[in-house]
Amino acid sequence: MVEFFLTMATLNWIGKEAVANHDKEVPFKLLEKVPSASVGKESKNLVIHGDNLEALKALMPFYQGKIKCIYIDPPYNTGNEGWVYNDKVNSPKIREWLSQVVKSDDLTKHDKWLCMMQPRLKLLKELLSDDGFIFVSIDDHEQQYLSHLMNEMFGEGNFVANFIWNHRKSSQNDIDISLSHNYTFCYARNRSKFKLNPLEIDGSKFSNPDNDPRGDWVADPMDAPAIRENLMYPITNPKTKKVYLPPPGRHWRFSKEKFEQAIKDNRILFGKTGNSKPQYKRFKSEAVLKGTNVFTIWDDVGTATEGTQELMDLFDGKKVFDTPKPTSFIKKILKLASGKDSIILDSFAGSGTTAHAILSLNSEEKGSNRKFILVEMEDKVARDITAARVERVIKKYNFEDGFEYCELAKPLFDKAGQINESCSYEELASYIYFTETQTNIDKKAIKNPFIGESHGISYYLVYTGKGKNEINRSSLSKLKIVGQAVIYADRCLVDEDELKEKGITFKQIPYEIKIY
Repeated sequence: MVEFFLTMATLNWIGKEAVANHDKEVPFKLLEKVPSASVGKESKNLVIHGDNLEALKALMPFYQGKIKCIYIDPPYNTGNEGWVYNDKVNSPKIREWLSQVVKSDDLTKHDKWLCMMQPRLKLLKELLSDDGFIFVSIDDHEQQYLSHLMNEMFGEGNFVANFIWNHRKSSQNDIDISLSHNYTFCYARNRSKFKLNPLEIDGSKFSNPDNDPRGDWVADPMDAPAIRENLMYPITNPKTKKVYLPPPGRHWRFSKEKFEQAIKDNRILFGKTGNSKPQYKRFKSEAVLKGTNVFTIWDDVGTATEGTQELMDLFDGKKVFDTPKPTSFIKKILKLASGKDSIILDSFAGSGTTAHAILSLNSEEKGSNRKFILVEMEDKVARDITAARVERVIKKYNFEDGFEYCELAKPLFDKAGQINESCSYEELASYIYFTETQTNIDKKAIKNPFIGESHGISYYLVYTGKGKNEINRSSLSKLKIVGQAVIYADRCLVDEDELKEKGITFKQIPYEIKIY
């Protein structure tokens, strides 16, 4: 039996050294749009079919440091999923060990799970913006190991919270202990720039029975937990002269001076009859500005059963996926950790709940335009469930946005970030177009030297081989450019002012990409 141990707050496992830099061994592949599986002509929403490690590497040149919120729901490693770690690590011995199906009686299943997670978390961290967040769901099988791994990858100081989701309302009759919750770890990319959004208040709790000109209000308790000697003063009801002290083990919420000011402001109540312990008027207008506190136990975001029913409703009552998350769960994460124009990434996309939640939230919030990137590696899931769900949601609710379904094509750049010599014109043109527009183009639509047009800007690539490509007045006139344009080549002999006058921007062909 292999030991799994912690030393000096460092997590150690079999295969750790073999995968430590495995992400750097993965080449940069192209994303290739599949028009027949996409919805809409052009969209910055992506559904990517392929190994998520390779997909994350493919996203690096375009999205490094730009993802505001990441949510992942990786395998829980229960021994029943039948998953296999299939990354091509350099060590033949480790590769052979990892290639075996992970079963419940596998004594090294935790090691294999960590080998799978470590390089993916490394790339996910690089994709996060400096003020971004990552949320990772897990259950009891791996939560203790995930906690240590996240501390190691993101830094213990960037830990935000471990949210507990009560996903079950009823007990299981066939077992002694019924598991009714799982965990979602939240880490910030940079804790010094950490700021969760305030959640909306429940307006139904507020009313205005005394017609206060300041608007609706709610009566909050004046006392709070714990004993603080400076907040244990007596409070006298000015009408009944009854004196109140904080209940045992509690203190008043604020100082005597603030209390006396609240009395003058008509913000202290003594119950409906005027003969109860003091309460404080909190106005709805103040609550809206502040938002509500975020509690770490979530029992208001739906259940696993509701998540299953949501999906079945989209697939004519058929159960097509086990344990999908409810959209209300993902929406809460989005409300906490994303803005109205944020990019959200889910690299273990499964049933596509994340995209469903984003589209739904965009429609609910005026001016919202969040974009999603989903990655799903399972052949039978990516197109028939993940993409199919998003398509059905768009059609059912008449959402305006679509998505581009992509496969991972051959590597355009090697692991060192240098362009492959075998790169074709269409491949390089596709890469440039995505760099400029964050949307994919059908290779069949590319007409050398014209790549394509997006939002009134035409894109051109002059390319016959590395280092051979030059723009001069003669070659420029042959392009017959009308309107704004961007031209890629190796050199430009036309004066910059002349290009500007014609509405043309020159850029050098990217033969290499920066390694993170």
